Amino acid sequence: MIGKSVEVLTAAPAGIATLQDGGGGADPLTGTERLLAEVLAGVARIEQVPADSHFFNDLGADSLVMAQFCARVRKRADLPTVSMKDIYRHPTIRSLATALGDAAPTPVPSPASAADVSAAAPIPADAGAANAMAARTEAAPRAEVPAAVGTRRYIVCGMLQFLIFLGYTYLAALVATQGYEWISAGSGLFDLYLRSVLFAGASFLGLCAFPIVAKWALIGRWRFGEFPVWGMAYLRFWVVKTLIRTSPLRLFAGSPLYVLYLRALGARIGKGVTILSHAIPVCTDLLTVGEGTIIRKDVHLSCYRAHAGLIQTGPVTLGSNVLVSEHTVLDIETSMGDGAQLGHASSLHTGQVVPDGERWHGSPAQQTEVDYRTVGPADCSTVKRTVYGVLQLLNLLVVILPLAIGGVSVLFAEIPQLHALLNPQRLAVTSPAFYAYALATSLVVFFGSLFVGLLVVGTVPRVLNRALKPGKVYPLYGFHYSVQRAVALMTNRKSFTRLFGDSSAIVHYLRCLGYDLCRIEQTGSNFGTEIQQENPYLSSVGTGTMIADGLSLMNADFSSTSFRVSRTSIGPRNFLGNRIAYPSQGKTGDNCLLATKVMVPIDGPVREGVGLLGSPSFEIPRTVMRDNRFNHLQTGDQLRRRLTAKNKHNAATAGLYLLARLIHFFMITVIAMGAADFYPSLGALAIALGSVLTLTFTVVYFALVERASTGFKPQKPLYCSIYAPSFWRHERFWKLASVDYIQVFNGTPFKNVIWRLLGARIGKRVFDDGCFFPERTFVTIGDDSVLNAGTVVQCHSQEDGAFKSDRSALGSGCTLGVGAFVHYGVAIGDAAVLAPDSFLMKGEEIPSHAQWGGNPAREMPGNGTHLDGRREHHDTHAAPARGH
Repeated sequence: MIGKSVEVLTAAPAGIATLQDGGGGADPLTGTERLLAEVLAGVARIEQVPADSHFFNDLGADSLVMAQFCARVRKRADLPTVSMKDIYRHPTIRSLATALGDAAPTPVPSPASAADVSAAAPIPADAGAANAMAARTEAAPRAEVPAAVGTRRYIVCGMLQFLIFLGYTYLAALVATQGYEWISAGSGLFDLYLRSVLFAGASFLGLCAFPIVAKWALIGRWRFGEFPVWGMAYLRFWVVKTLIRTSPLRLFAGSPLYVLYLRALGARIGKGVTILSHAIPVCTDLLTVGEGTIIRKDVHLSCYRAHAGLIQTGPVTLGSNVLVSEHTVLDIETSMGDGAQLGHASSLHTGQVVPDGERWHGSPAQQTEVDYRTVGPADCSTVKRTVYGVLQLLNLLVVILPLAIGGVSVLFAEIPQLHALLNPQRLAVTSPAFYAYALATSLVVFFGSLFVGLLVVGTVPRVLNRALKPGKVYPLYGFHYSVQRAVALMTNRKSFTRLFGDSSAIVHYLRCLGYDLCRIEQTGSNFGTEIQQENPYLSSVGTGTMIADGLSLMNADFSSTSFRVSRTSIGPRNFLGNRIAYPSQGKTGDNCLLATKVMVPIDGPVREGVGLLGSPSFEIPRTVMRDNRFNHLQTGDQLRRRLTAKNKHNAATAGLYLLARLIHFFMITVIAMGAADFYPSLGALAIALGSVLTLTFTVVYFALVERASTGFKPQKPLYCSIYAPSFWRHERFWKLASVDYIQVFNGTPFKNVIWRLLGARIGKRVFDDGCFFPERTFVTIGDDSVLNAGTVVQCHSQEDGAFKSDRSALGSGCTLGVGAFVHYGVAIGDAAVLAPDSFLMKGEEIPSHAQWGGNPAREMPGNGTHLDGRREHHDTHAAPARGH
């Protein structure tokens, strides 16, 4: 079956209750119906479950209750397994039992071809305990046991990483100080400018060339293979990965210079390729991209993954004229043929191949009829690409960097107070005036930059946007492309959305940016703290709609030669969960629930009054009875009174946020001025020590701020209204906490130390390559677990006016694939595997050694984690070997 972007779940047999039908007959229960009813009665804590009562409409269950029901059913040897998709498809005991006995349950996609996830061999429902368990065991091979890693090797690797960091910091400080002294020795503004240009150019080229040289010297060519984490091979891998991903060329995503950088690192990339994703591939020799391919933003294709204590490397191959849409993951050992398409919010699991010209979507992807290529080509010659890249370099090297570097030199040379800091005859650190001046400087710079930033984002992009016409196709790498990139860059300032988000102020800020929110109703939680768009002046949100964190409005459509901006509209009375990419062609209207990580459909009729879940998405109830218990607080006097109280609390939170950031900025200023004071006697060492002290202080300071925001107590599970003070305190915790700095420690033992400092229960030798925990004290991670890049363990959920939070636990040796999302109330057994880009719903339980995947996640044995023995174990251990 070729899938559409939304599957309407209906039960095939006549007379069986559908998602909207709670009626039914009074026939006696069969064996399977009786067993299922007993399990559900125990989970829902009710005396009796009628066979034809609707789980959500009649029994008042919610997705958490039904996830627990599925988990208990999986533990029963006398019952076949049940997934959440089965629950939504067959929402009564009778229809579910009939489907399990007579219909085809959701299949497990083959690694080589996952073209259909809606048909599989039936599992008899009443065949007895032995047959049910035998079928289940035979179909579900045990996941790999994590490779043994010694604590000694773990500690040695961490210490070597720390020494490398110190060495790199000192080298950077030495180059910076020598450059500063050389520039300061110039006479006159023109001489200072020329020296600044030369130093900026040399520094930029050095920062870009250093990762390339290090890659070829330490690795050579990447090969298909694997090697254990925390060993010497891993140390070389980490050095190269860190240098590649901290290169300034990372900021040039969407530019021809970005493609040249990847080619220099060994990637085989054809002509006319456009890559908009900032997630730089690491094992670049294993990346092949054909001519005319477009890779949109927020795409993971690193050509490596961590699994069961090993780093596994493998090829990602894209043919010519391929389209890879937003919010997608391409695991290792995947490929797409010429002219193939992968829709947004989708993923290719290991071994999946998209044939030439086919369109796939979903997680894991399957074939579809939907065309995701929405903008036609335009004239974009090689000459235009070259000129654009050259102009970018000239702008950076001749204007931006010289003015920044030369400006700092002029400040230190011309302002007496700053010049006095470099006077070796005076130890300014011991003077009270030193701290007074640091405080004054901090106040002026902090609030001045805040004011100027708001002024710029509210005016400059609005003027630039006049050059863009919605619906018109423009060529890439021209004037209009530069304008669109400038608008997107200036209007996506995370510092402002964090300041104003989770409060009524975010509505006013987004209106200032250009959002159409004229008819919106204030709820105090209309938007979270993370929202991005490509053009705010073409973004509309209807009245009564609430949006959680991670929304990406896809206002611009791209091909490898052209782009077009279009209006993106979200209807009224919607609720959007986390991590949603909403395209301009989205087919949702009024009163919809879009679940976390859902793939928004772009084909078919406009959906209204329903919920959408999964990728590809399918319809679920818009709401359930349990989530309506707080509705009386959202109207009339109750709303006005509680919203006023919430606004006051949020205003105080914003004040605390600014105070916490100001204190941090003041201390960083003190450290910087102290390093400058000691520079005459210690030289570059003073600057290097100041950099290390800045990072150390940041870690300790924000750990204290975060703990103080919860009263130095662990958080407690909540089920409350968004107008309850307990939820407001939780919002304060979100705002005051700052964990951006923690990404610096990805792939090192130090990240585990910081997570523990923040309250998470982290086991021994956990490998964290870029995971995020919004609620640290709710998270438990077992020994030797593997957390890949882009993974999230989120221990909360908001649905309309209700907020819920609870603990989640991962056993020892677990693996979370790249981009996987784990909800609250989840338990994952030892050595279990969750595939890339999966969404594990709240309340789910994964047994030990099981392999799960998909959106929503379900049991998926044989999902390609073994890769056929990784093709000769002895060869693969040489994957990062130098000279090959």
